[in-house]
Amino acid sequence: MTTVIQSPVIETVTSQRLTLTEFLASPESDQNYEFIDGQMVKKMSPKRFHAALQGVLYRYLGDLFEDKGFVYPEWGIVLTRNEQDWCPVPDLTYISIERLPSDVGNEMCPVPPELVIEIMSEGQTFKEFVAKAGDYLKAGILRVWVIDPMSRTFTVFYPDRPPENYQGDRLLTDELFSDLVVTAEQFFVKAGI
Repeated sequence: MTTVIQSPVIETVTSQRLTLTEFLASPESDQNYEFIDGQMVKKMSPKRFHAALQGVLYRYLGDLFEDKGFVYPEWGIVLTRNEQDWCPVPDLTYISIERLPSDVGNEMCPVPPELVIEIMSEGQTFKEFVAKAGDYLKAGILRVWVIDPMSRTFTVFYPDRPPENYQGDRLLTDELFSDLVVTAEQFFVKAGI
């Protein structure tokens, strides 16, 4: 028997603990489910501000990284967290041509990308995303952006130094992405927030 556990933030579909292979073979893996601690966890449906920011970021990063790599919305990534299989589905993922194996088909991302972006939704806490950012970095992802539309803030997490907050007119630059020169505010304005 399948049980659905709902909270304001997550919905977990549980019938038994799954293996990564079982999760990847399930029809739900093609939907908006993450694989966490052997369970399928449904992602929240985005609202307007979230969707608008995701669209603006997707277009900007797609142009920025053209001919260098790929930007994907909602692409699951096969990682390890606390020595267990983990398949998060970030709002946006950037992976370079060099990092993405040439034989990857229509499947989840098999290697840690350079950048993942998570946009906070109502009911989610920054503390949750700090923990998730740490998990991403430990899994080999080089940058994590956590975006809070309510406070109009981008927080960038790095593997080798403390996170930095970007608000207003502070320029977001990064040695990993040499062409990146933009402010957080530009994204919020363009998204109509």
